Amino acid sequence: MSAWFEMLLRGVLVTLGVSAVFSLYRLIRGPSLPDRVVAMDLISLQFVGAIAAYAVLIDVPGLLNVAMVLAIISSLSTIAIARYLFTGDTEDGGEEEES
Repeated sequence: MSAWFEMLLRGVLVTLGVSAVFSLYRLIRGPSLPDRVVAMDLISLQFVGAIAAYAVLIDVPGLLNVAMVLAIISSLSTIAIARYLFTGDTEDGGEEEES
């Protein structure tokens, strides 16, 4: 790996770390629950990007599988939280009971 590419990857890791700190601020300070959910999703995607960049930097392709699984789980959890916030229903039926 060339020296400039290694420096580029290190810069990507630093940039992702700084942006994760800003996202953490939004997660803690967020005025509403949807803002916090989006911030948590952003932090998890930044973490996935950092794992992928680190895997390329140290030349371990097995870490890319970890990054893909984390991205899938993160996306599914965001969808589940959005569904709960939208409907307020935790059952799979989607139909509300009337009393």
